[in-house]
Amino acid sequence: MTRVKRGIQTKKRHRKILRQAKGYWGGNRRLIRSAKEAVNHAMQYAYMHRRTRKREMRTLWIARISAAVKPHGVNYSKFMYGLNTAGIVLDRKQLADLAVKDPTAFAAIVEQAKQGAPS
Repeated sequence: MTRVKRGIQTKKRHRKILRQAKGYWGGNRRLIRSAKEAVNHAMQYAYMHRRTRKREMRTLWIARISAAVKPHGVNYSKFMYGLNTAGIVLDRKQLADLAVKDPTAFAAIVEQAKQGAPS
């Protein structure tokens, strides 16, 4: 009986890792052991930072909305409360986009929110 040689599968697996490690510095792109470790770390960072990016974007939208409502004499929390009581359903991403791209439409929304919130 002949023995099974697994060189092809190993080569394939190594090639896959080294392809993912392309562009890394030093041995991390050439040596399979360090490349595997570097790729695993990179995957973990990518997973974590996909979630972090969502938090950061929400923070950015809130900062933009807050800056846009200040000239109208309202703060962010009162503005959001006014939107809810007025029954305006726009998320923070849409509001921030309006504040940047269409200030007149945003001003109209701020006025509606002012009327919706009791002072």
